[in-house]
Amino acid sequence: MQSDPVVTNPQFYRVIFENERVRVLEYLDRPGDETVPHRHPDSVMFTLTAFQRRLSSGDHSVDVDLPEGVARWLPAQEHSGANIGETATHTIFVELKEPAPVPLARTTVEPLGPLPD
Repeated sequence: MQSDPVVTNPQFYRVIFENERVRVLEYLDRPGDETVPHRHPDSVMFTLTAFQRRLSSGDHSVDVDLPEGVARWLPAQEHSGANIGETATHTIFVELKEPAPVPLARTTVEPLGPLPD
C-alpha cells in the first residue's frame, strides 16, 4: 500500500521544498474534505489557519482544534483525516528524513495528531 500523502491525497498535499534531510509539504482543504490513510514521518507542523479535524487510525480517533500560527511536533504516524470545522485547513509540514536518534518507547496506541507544547 502506498502511504505517501502526496501520492494518496494529491488534491490536498504538495511538495514545496525537498532536500536530502527534509521534505516540506503544504496541505490545504475545505470543510467536509477527507483524506485516505497515509503516513507521516516525524514532522513539525505549522498552522497557517485555525482548523478542526478528526484524525483516525483503525478504530482510534481524536478531534484536533488548533489556532492559526502555532508550530507543533507531529510524531511519526499513519492516519486519515476529515475537516470537521467550518474553515479551510492550511498547514505546512516539515518532514524529517533522518531517523530519530534514540528509539522511542512504543505505546499500545500510536499517537494521532500534533502533541501539545
